[in-house]
Amino acid sequence: MSISQALTPHDVRIQCRTKTFTAPSTAGLCPGYSQANVIILPNKFAADFRLLCARNPVSCPLLGETKPGNPQVPKALATDSDVRSDCPSYNIYRDGVFVQQKESIEKEWRDDSVAFFIGCSYSFEAALAKNGLTPRHVQLGRAVPMYKTKYRLCPAGVFGGHMVVSMRPYRLADLERVRNITRPFVKTHGEPVAWGPEGAKSLGITDLDGTNPDFGDPTEIQDGEIAVYFGCGVTPQLSVMDSGISGEVVGHTPGRMLMLDIKDEDVCVSF
Repeated sequence: MSISQALTPHDVRIQCRTKTFTAPSTAGLCPGYSQANVIILPNKFAADFRLLCARNPVSCPLLGETKPGNPQVPKALATDSDVRSDCPSYNIYRDGVFVQQKESIEKEWRDDSVAFFIGCSYSFEAALAKNGLTPRHVQLGRAVPMYKTKYRLCPAGVFGGHMVVSMRPYRLADLERVRNITRPFVKTHGEPVAWGPEGAKSLGITDLDGTNPDFGDPTEIQDGEIAVYFGCGVTPQLSVMDSGISGEVVGHTPGRMLMLDIKDEDVCVSF
């Protein structure tokens, strides 16, 4: 049994809370359990953000949220979980500008803070691996590469900006299987939104070999493979930057997610 299989989501959260988590990414951890992107906003922006999620469900599939000022993750997602400490690390933004990365955010949490939990594509990777399609970044022990795109979100109140995508290389012959496996995971971005050189062009991505992503880690695209792009829950953080949201906003560090207690099948739908 591998270390990732031996750990439970609660184990990972405790490691994060006690500052003993050492992995570079949560990719591949706790196969069969879902992971979440996190964005923490002042309550005055909460209604606009919910609308952003409703209007952009591929990029921002909303799994749940906290009560204003209450840092406890809803029990429907995870038990004994404090959003201020249970991610491996966090990105801090002020007036839409990234300023700092921290391991915990007790000092940043406010009485009006609301944490939102967005589905993560790491949640369908166990299904891909089970079918012999283990993502390259999992094989390499890295975070998935992520890219800003020119694709504009449907705006909502103060929020607008552009979509972020994650990328996994696959052989063209395997693309249909990848699409079929990931399609049911609509709460964690679902099937790819684009692929190959034409897909990259349509999204405005110029890094065609996976070596210079905007977020996450570089990957390796081997001979005979194409880049396959999926919706990504880092989109809200880019929206915060694109929109210049005033005040302080916190997100998870891309690739270092909040582990949930819900199973992968809980974020699937049947077709």
